[in-house]
Amino acid sequence: MLIMAFAAWVIQTDFVTLFLTCNVFYPKRNSRMTLKDLEPRRVWVQFDAITRVPRPSKREGRIIEYLVDFARRHAIDCERDDAGNVVMRIPAAAGCEAVPVVTLQSHMDMVCEKRGDVEFDFDRDPIRTRVEDGWVRAEGTTLGADCGIGMAAALALLLDPPAEHGALEALFTVDEETGLTGAFNLGEGMIGGKYLINLDSEDEGEIFIGCAGGVDTVATLRCEREAAPEEYVYYRFDAADMLGGHSGDDIDKGRANSVKVAARFVAAAAAKCGARLARIEGGNLRNAIPRESYAVVGVAKGQETELMAMFESFADKIKAEYHMTEPRMRLTLTPVAAPDTVFAASSQQALIGALMGVACGVLAMSQTVKGLVETSTNLASVKEPQQGNVVITTSQRSSVDSAKEYAMLMVESVFRLAGAEVAHSDGYPGWAPNPDSLLLRRTTECYLRLFGSEAKVRAIHAGLECGLFLEKYPHLEMVSFGPTMRGVHSPDERLEIASVDKFWRLLREVVTAVARE
Repeated sequence: MLIMAFAAWVIQTDFVTLFLTCNVFYPKRNSRMTLKDLEPRRVWVQFDAITRVPRPSKREGRIIEYLVDFARRHAIDCERDDAGNVVMRIPAAAGCEAVPVVTLQSHMDMVCEKRGDVEFDFDRDPIRTRVEDGWVRAEGTTLGADCGIGMAAALALLLDPPAEHGALEALFTVDEETGLTGAFNLGEGMIGGKYLINLDSEDEGEIFIGCAGGVDTVATLRCEREAAPEEYVYYRFDAADMLGGHSGDDIDKGRANSVKVAARFVAAAAAKCGARLARIEGGNLRNAIPRESYAVVGVAKGQETELMAMFESFADKIKAEYHMTEPRMRLTLTPVAAPDTVFAASSQQALIGALMGVACGVLAMSQTVKGLVETSTNLASVKEPQQGNVVITTSQRSSVDSAKEYAMLMVESVFRLAGAEVAHSDGYPGWAPNPDSLLLRRTTECYLRLFGSEAKVRAIHAGLECGLFLEKYPHLEMVSFGPTMRGVHSPDERLEIASVDKFWRLLREVVTAVARE
């Protein structure tokens, strides 16, 4: 009877009605959903456009052009400073001219990481996005939601502000990921807001009011090389498919550091089989935990079986050590052609000793904020850009300036004992929390009113540009919030779709609340 009734209904129903009914119950079942299909559409449309513009750190020319053109097309006042930072401004709504200016801040550049098996040119190719199980992801690369979704929200708000709003500024800075040079060199008078909302956070439901400061420590080890010994066979050890992640937010997650794993293998192979090191490389960015590294080693002919047995035992131990945090870890050992040179024995010992000995991970937890990492250090990469010159990059973070300096000197000491030359970046300041901020109070009130629950107020171990803004504009009150992202700074980066709507609603509500002061 039910089948006959359904058949009769189909006969009596026009195809348009039937199509719409099926799509209500089975939305997008047979078609691929795109970013433009998501809500709030005004934000996702902007994010979709941003993903199509290449924007590696220190090479932001195309996204700068895009922003300037965006402002021109929409008749928005726009200014660019010598550093490349861009600010757009819209006037207050009628009756809100006396309201304090609100600055919406995000950074243009993105971390450019990809899987080793993916062909992709970050200087030319648009990010290939996909919608999957409530998340937006990229295909084998970083997504750039850090901080592309913040940029998208700012642009959307300039085009569609709430009915009540004071004058709004949207500041887009360059090179946040590799040096904060945009914030360091922000032009005089670029922002005039009393309140600044940083859109570079990654946990919906959390409002950040403080962050760690940081510094980079780079060691250059001048190594001697010699002709590769004859009658040796060579193998490439790969440590790959690790989670990696953000060197601030993820440093306490217990994830493996691929450079450390490669160094441990070389040390074990040298001790067991007298292995000679021909090459070791891994990691990419100073603010990312390295996911992939490799080493090329040689052993005398006849020791192949011993090396392979040692490798299998080593791999089993490392996988067991990280079985909870690195479910996809892949360790392999494959034969390769003989290289022309290897490291001299003394240089091999110094290099591997430095990589083994330098600290990596959490150094101290905060004594004032429960659960907050206070001080950490990350072994970010090892490269040999010129034969015989090995460059090791690390970064240290702390919410306590003296602890940051001590961590920096501790890392330097290990490298100097290995005979390396050591240099430090200028570093950047932390952002001291202001729990009495009026902007914070307005933001927490808005969150409770919108969603019926209280937002968590936190400090973050990652570095934000807010500390630098505060140095230039001491009167600023600041908060930072954003949608939920996971796997940031790695090809596993993903953005939770539902959280973007809450992020957007909160942003509009805060701007309105400020206008009603």
